[in-house]
Amino acid sequence: MPTVLILGANAGIGRALATEFASHHYDLILAGRDKEELVILAADLGLRYKVCARAITVDLGNFEMLESALRDCFKAAGDSFEGFVLCAGYLGSPEAAKTDLGEARRTLEINFTGSALALEVAANYFEQKRRGFICALSSVAGDRGRQSNYLYGSAKGGLTTYLQGLRNRLYHCGVQVITVKPGFVDTRMVFGKGKLPLVASPEKVARDIYRAVTARRDVVYVPWFWRTIMLIIRLIPESIFKRLRM
Repeated sequence: MPTVLILGANAGIGRALATEFASHHYDLILAGRDKEELVILAADLGLRYKVCARAITVDLGNFEMLESALRDCFKAAGDSFEGFVLCAGYLGSPEAAKTDLGEARRTLEINFTGSALALEVAANYFEQKRRGFICALSSVAGDRGRQSNYLYGSAKGGLTTYLQGLRNRLYHCGVQVITVKPGFVDTRMVFGKGKLPLVASPEKVARDIYRAVTARRDVVYVPWFWRTIMLIIRLIPESIFKRLRM
């Protein structure tokens, strides 16, 4: 069976994606910071779907160990390694980040620097293999900067641009790069943020992402209607947009 590596599989979209891929008979490498939680998830998916699921610790914030940790994942996946899904992220506290440079730095490093470095390691692997896919979760927040989360949004916007370049680079060796832009998803990341509109379940988002991977899409908004919403937001003139409270 093909094997997929999911980085950020601990909760939310990552956990739902692990379940979705397992239900379609993919073996799994589940990576993230909480090894204990990942081991439990791997055991559960292995029993339910009769797949091989393994847990490996990978910390996007530990730049010194990131490459070696990912290479351990690649080695564990073996010759059946077909895809890498990056769904780790950090929203944190946008208000605290305005005055706390440590919080601001973590927001930028996890959502852009660590993510881009992890993707670069995966890109080098698949470029040599000349097949496979790389799928990464950006965000609709990266489509236009808003005062409510401009640090998070700028990091995700940078990640989207990075993925555009990576797609251009890897197209010529047969490796698909998929950019996923979720809207509001009912996960721990948005817990306590108040009542949010158009919130999707992680399971619905995971199904949309799986379909995007199998259809070899380039860019996908999940759920689909966020493409229209963000198009409208991008078309608002800056002279008007800067006056809005968003």
